Amino acid sequence: MADPMDVQVVSAERVVWSGQASNIIARTTDGDIGILPGHEPVLAILVPSGVEIYSVDNHREIVAVDGGFISVGQGRVSILSEYARMADDIDLPRAEKELAEAQSRLDDGEDDEDTRKHFSRAQAQVRAAQKVQ
Repeated sequence: MADPMDVQVVSAERVVWSGQASNIIARTTDGDIGILPGHEPVLAILVPSGVEIYSVDNHREIVAVDGGFISVGQGRVSILSEYARMADDIDLPRAEKELAEAQSRLDDGEDDEDTRKHFSRAQAQVRAAQKVQ
């Protein structure tokens, strides 16, 4: 078995998760990507979603990201997103309410940066929290 990957999930505010992993599944603009040890170098754009990280003890961690990038190379994986939050810390009903409110604002023509950001973050939280259930 190949050596585990060193992984860091970093938001604009802090390191959200750091450790060693045997598998990562992330959603990019081109679709889902699976990363295993020894993966070829890649840089991809993430979409709002829940990134799945399988630690070396096979524990699954899910992190909500509102976009950003995933970088893979030389046994290291960096997930960089303006917003990132552990799915276990998300209140699904509250996130669903926030998503509905943001969608309503977009439907009413409030297509500004703050509304799009609110929508992306709420969408990421809902997707990540649903994966935990």
